Parts: sequence; structure tokens; C-alpha cells
Amino acid sequence: MQETPTITAAEIARIAGVGRAAVSNWRKRHANFPTPVGGTPASPEFDLTQVEQWLRAQGKLPELATVDRLWRHLATAIPSPAVGLATVGHLLLARHRGQRSRATDPQLVPLLPDLDALVEELGPQGAFDALWQRFSAPGPGRPFATPDDVTDLMVALADVDGSAVLDPAAGSGAVLRAAVRAGCASAHGQELDEGLARLAGLWLSLRDVPGEVSTGDSLRADAFTGRTFDAVVCHPPFGVTNWGDDELGHDPRWIVGSTPRTEPELAWVQHVLAHLRVEGHAVLLMPPTVAGRRAGKRIRAELLRRGHLRAVVALPPGVAAPHNVPLHLWVLRRATPEAPPPQRALLVDAAAGEPNVTYPRILEVWRAFVAAPDAELEEPGFARAVPVIDLLDEEVDITPVRRQPTVTGGDTGVQLANVQQRLAAAVGNLPALVPRVTPVDDSRPAPETMTVAELARSGALQIIGPVRTGYSTERDGTTPGEGPPTVLTGQDVVSGIEASGHDNGSLAERIDLQPGDVIVPVAARRLASRVITRGGLLLGPGLFLLRPNPAALDPWFLAGQLRSTANDRQATSLSGTRIDVRRAQIRRLPLEEQRAHGEVYCRLTDFESTVREVTALGGDLVRLTADGLAGGLLLPERDER
Repeated sequence: MQETPTITAAEIARIAGVGRAAVSNWRKRHANFPTPVGGTPASPEFDLTQVEQWLRAQGKLPELATVDRLWRHLATAIPSPAVGLATVGHLLLARHRGQRSRATDPQLVPLLPDLDALVEELGPQGAFDALWQRFSAPGPGRPFATPDDVTDLMVALADVDGSAVLDPAAGSGAVLRAAVRAGCASAHGQELDEGLARLAGLWLSLRDVPGEVSTGDSLRADAFTGRTFDAVVCHPPFGVTNWGDDELGHDPRWIVGSTPRTEPELAWVQHVLAHLRVEGHAVLLMPPTVAGRRAGKRIRAELLRRGHLRAVVALPPGVAAPHNVPLHLWVLRRATPEAPPPQRALLVDAAAGEPNVTYPRILEVWRAFVAAPDAELEEPGFARAVPVIDLLDEEVDITPVRRQPTVTGGDTGVQLANVQQRLAAAVGNLPALVPRVTPVDDSRPAPETMTVAELARSGALQIIGPVRTGYSTERDGTTPGEGPPTVLTGQDVVSGIEASGHDNGSLAERIDLQPGDVIVPVAARRLASRVITRGGLLLGPGLFLLRPNPAALDPWFLAGQLRSTANDRQATSLSGTRIDVRRAQIRRLPLEEQRAHGEVYCRLTDFESTVREVTALGGDLVRLTADGLAGGLLLPERDER
């Protein structure tokens, strides 16, 4: 018997086109508002049919868009949202491939007119993205996907540009989608839940991304036995007691020793290592207890001795489910057997930071560590490259906060004075960077605009890229002793940091960037842009290069126009993962006026960078002061009056 579909307060608000507060008011003011049929007091669930009837009787049910009507009927007709979306997704995939497949499931037949209308409106990929948005909204039957900012950080640490990537606990594909955004060459996964595995695979197929997502238990029934990948990125399940330790006692994947029954997460670590090519990187999201539990001491020690475990990063609490646990990232590297093991491992304690500030800082310190893995590296209270020999003690505890150096009163005073000086200088720079603008008369006519595609056709700019990964025959541009050229990546543009990539031979084409070029990532949640101010960089994969004609278009004006909220909506796909910069609208202005606007946009970029610096320094000041006072290393200044 089909269960009655339910709906959350957030979904009621979306259907009615109101805010959550309005739904709360309806529940308080109207005695006949449907009573909850499930959920919890904090997050109740309501009968969908009863809610629709009440909204219609109150005149609060607007005409639904095709996608909303289709999703509601789909959720009613199919046992679970994941299965429903996967079932329709296979029809959309067939149409994407030019096949006219029809539904054979009698539950789907009534939905075909709406599905046809949605495909006509958005195309197969756009229709799937629109339905995916509804599936991803909080509600019953929806899985907790790893948030995009966390997965973007994970794939950046793994450096997946041009790589074959594996996620052996794929879920609905959050990590694989991040890998595609970061320019991976192919994406592969395995997931226990059949519906979620189908969804993840469909998302890849509708974008023609090479790879596959298999269904099954990765530990008990490995779908990729004997295969290795350039990078493995994974958010494994936590605390699973029945993970197959009895039948897997002598499994060849246990390359550093048999895994204790009470350490399922370390079984995933070894599974990941077994599928990683030599010198490839893996990143796992882990519960913090794994870093110090006594049962896992032997495995942790072997990972360190053999050079497989390269970094542990403590993240701010609440960044991903389970939200009450401050999670860790483990960064692994499949060591070369004959090479001497590295002398140090990186421990980063970012638990006290804000994610939007902390994540770029994590990437910077990781890249500095990779560039000089045996050098001393220390940012007091945040990161330390710890000698491996120091970690191989009685406990082999690799919890970052427990391995930070002891700070003396003098050290704290010097650090605090340095932070105070830098913060004062940065804050002092802000007033001069505030753009000077004046409001205009609202009665003025709307400005004329042209799309980026129209500007390209008119000769005002060139659209170059995006560069794909592959193998280039152009390999003679590196001067001996200089190392590979620096590559600007999508993560660099989005995070506002310096170019950090390197040409490792995976770029199918080498495009030199010139001052005045405007760069826009293809795969991002929001439209971002950067004006190139120096030479010596290569265009990375997954980036649009807009090269303005200086006689027709100012680059800073172009970059600023692209970043508007209107263009963010216009150019971003419904799934919020792809950018088509050709659709962005640019105002038509004389070149002199463009330059005046461009100066404001340039100053705005400097202002944004300084605000980011102030935020990071402010966090350091709070931490140093609080730690110094709590540890007796600092004293309050007394008023001598």
C-alpha cells in the first residue's frame, strides 16, 4: 500500500511562495490548518494532500510551475524521492542521447505531459537539474549530502585537475560533482543505496562525463577490484559496527595490516589506499575519534611510518553531518615503496575558524607543505609540520590540537603585537578603498545591454576555452631548472587566492594569459571573475577566457558587470553547478564611462581582498588573546589613573 506523501514547513512555504514565518503564523492563527502527521516538534511533517486542500481553500495556492507540479506528482507516485528522480532521470538521459524512450511504469504515464513540457522548456539536462533542486531541498526521504564547500575543499586538497577520481561511498554524488567542477578527467563511484547510486551516475551521464557509479557495498563487494585511480575522495559512513571484518580478515587491501573490528573508518582508509596509484592523493572526511583511539594505534603508526598519511585537518564544528561532531580531513598519499619515508606530517587545527576564511588558508598551508615537505613549517595555533618520529609515541595521537607547540608568554606577546599591527594597517586601508558612488534617478530608462555572446560576435571580445585535459604535444616551454609553468585554476578564482596549479602534462592546450584577460570558471556555484594583471600564467581547465578588445571594452568594467546578482542568476544553471558566461548581460557604455566604472570595480576588488584579510586577522587576534588570558600568558592592562 502506498504511504501518504508528507511535506515539511519549508516545502509548504516554497509551494505557497511565502517565507517560513508565514507558515508558522498560519499554524498559530488557523485552527483548521492541517496537524502534523510525522517528523519531530522542531521539524514537523504534514500530509501533502491535506496541505494542498487547505491552501486551495484559503486561496493561497498559486499556479504551480511545471517543475513543481511534476515533482509533487512524482513524489506522490513513486515510493521514495531518490527512486522517483532516478526513474525519470533515465527517461531524460534517453532523450539527451536522442532516443525517444517512453515510460513503461504505469505510475509514470500520467506524468509524461509535464515531463515533455519541462524538456521542451529546459532541455533534458536542465529538466534533471530543476528536479534535482527539489530533491536536494530538506525534507523526508532526502539524504544529508556533504555540503559543496566541504567537497570543493576536499577535491582541491586532492588536486583532481585532469585526474581519474574515485569515490567509494558516493551517496547522491556530492564529491563527484565537486570533482567535475574542479576539472577531473573522469569520475567513478560506488554506493550501497541503489537509488542514490543511480542518481549520481545519471548526473554524470547527462553531462557526458566519463565514468560510472556502481551499486554495492564497497568493503564487502568492491566493484573496482584491481583498479587504481589518480585521486580518491570520500566521505565514508561513520561508526558502522557490521562492516564485514569477519570475512575480510586477510583481505589484500589491508596494505598496512589487518583492520581491527572496532575501527571501520580505518578499513575505509586502507580501501582507499588500495585504489590509489603511487604518488596519487586521497582525502577522507573522518570523525575526530579515529585520530586517537587506542585500537587504531598500530594502523596509524604504519600509515605514518610508510609515508601514506600526510596531513590531518580539524574542521570547524557543524560543517557537515553529523553536525554535532567537529570532523577531520585525512590527506593520504600512496607512497613509493622504495623511496625513503617523509620526515614530517602536517597537522592543521582550523576548528576555531569560519569556513569561508579558513578553507583558503587550509589550502595555502597544504600547498606550502607539499612544496617543501621536509622543511619546518609552523603557524602557531593553526598549523605545524610535525616530525613523524614525534608522532610515533605511545599513543600515536594525531589530533591536531594536541600536537600544537607550547606557546610561551613572550611568543604570545610577539604574535599578538604582530597581528595587532597588521590588523590596524589593514583596517586603516579600508576607508581609502571604499568605492565612491552616487545614486541615480529611478526614473531613468533601463540601460541597454548586450550578452557576452553578442559582444563576441561584434568583435568587442574573444571567448577562449575552456581548456580540456588530455595530452599536449607542446612541452617545450619550460626552461631547464625553472619547473613547470604556473596554472590558474577555478578554485584560485573562486577563493580569491594566487595562481596555485602547475602544468603536469594534463593540459590539452597551453594558453598563455595576458594582462587584461578576464577569467570565469565554468563549474561554480556563483559567477566569479578575475582580471589578469601579470603574465607568466597558463589558463587552467574548466575556465572561460574573455579577451576584450581594448578599443571597445574595458576589462575591469567587464569583470565587474559579470559579478552582478542579475548575471549570477542569468548565467548559472538551475542546479547551481555550471556557468554559461555567454548568457551574461553587459551594459552598453562609451569607453570612457566604462573606464570610470572599471576603476570603481578595481577598487571594490581591493576592498574585498582587504576585508578578507581583516576577517582572518580578527580571528587570529581573538584566538591569541583568549588563549593568552586563559593560559596566564597575558594580563589585562590596568588603567593607572
